[in-house]
Amino acid sequence: MTDVLRRGRASLAFSFFAQGATFALLVTRIPAIQDRYGVSDALLPVFLAAVPVLAGVGSVTTEQLVKRIRPSRLLRWSQPVVLLALLGAGAGGQIAELAVALGAFGLAVGALDASMNMLGVSLQRSYGRSIMLSFHAAYSLGGILGASLAWVGAHWHLALWVSYLPVVAVLLPAAFVGSRWYVDGEPAPAEEAQGAGGGVVFKLLLPLCLVMTFAYIGDSTVSNWSAKYLKDVLGSSEQLATVPYNVYMVTTLVGRTVGDFGVRRFGAVAVVRLGALVAAGGFAVVASAPGAWVGMLGFTLLGLGLCVLVPQTFAAAGRLFPGASDAAVARLNIFNYVGFLVGSPLVGALGDAWSYRGAMLVPMVLVLVTLVYARSFAAQPDRYGGGHERPRTADVGRGSNGL
Repeated sequence: MTDVLRRGRASLAFSFFAQGATFALLVTRIPAIQDRYGVSDALLPVFLAAVPVLAGVGSVTTEQLVKRIRPSRLLRWSQPVVLLALLGAGAGGQIAELAVALGAFGLAVGALDASMNMLGVSLQRSYGRSIMLSFHAAYSLGGILGASLAWVGAHWHLALWVSYLPVVAVLLPAAFVGSRWYVDGEPAPAEEAQGAGGGVVFKLLLPLCLVMTFAYIGDSTVSNWSAKYLKDVLGSSEQLATVPYNVYMVTTLVGRTVGDFGVRRFGAVAVVRLGALVAAGGFAVVASAPGAWVGMLGFTLLGLGLCVLVPQTFAAAGRLFPGASDAAVARLNIFNYVGFLVGSPLVGALGDAWSYRGAMLVPMVLVLVTLVYARSFAAQPDRYGGGHERPRTADVGRGSNGL
């Protein structure tokens, strides 16, 4: 029985890893995709915005599908679609082909993100202790690998499909084989489900939705503006300007790797509060930095602070609605894409109209608002995590292969 849990955890972690690599390979090669298809600067934002919009549709659809289909099955089939869509985006030649590939990527990634986190929340319930951050650490590790492979492809001027094909050829069969050991959690005990109500009450979920949005506004600010900020505002070289995002990803990996231990020792509320304060401090350092190296310190702090917020938000939704955790995760996942859509244009507009230093203060304030909602992350005495951990359950649910 413990082996079932361990295999389920390892296979799900690999799914997170594969998705981190896939997403990084897409977003870090946007300029190359634009050149390959001849997408104009005016049209590019439309393509980029379409992906998170369709991902939100995919997440909403997943909420309905999991009423009839196990999350493990959705994850088993959505991940290959995402990988093949990535390959399609690199192999096509017409704008229509790019639109189809990105459309498929967006819809499938919404189902993928939602089902991955559903399984993560239910597996954490089966473990009886915090393990959610470890899955997102695997995602960060995959992102580092994907970004590194993208750099290799750009450095050697490889065609996109040449860069993507080996990755897809390795990850697709590995993820499909690993999907045999996914573990679907059983419904929460009746007393827990009754205590939280039978369904998702959006008013109760709203604080977590806001935290998710603010976290992704901060994350998209780093991914979209760190290079430009370091070069244009802090006067760094073009080569040095590529470093902050990599530093951010590495510190995200470090923070998530040790974060579960912090949750077990101090509780989710304390970890979220500390993460928000560190992230806000990072934005303050970036906004006031006199030079590039101090700015790099700020981005380092951002990675350490922001990295804990998203995993703990998903975990908190599972605790808040133990009888409807899949629906809660699917709805919460939509605000991942809301933050991604809002963050980059918001900072860009404020930077052009005011200043980029001033623009960095806006996500700082939004992240600080997380402190107001930190109590939403508290565990109840009869639930897992945050200082109220329980022994591992004897019923670990059924694996997707019928175990």
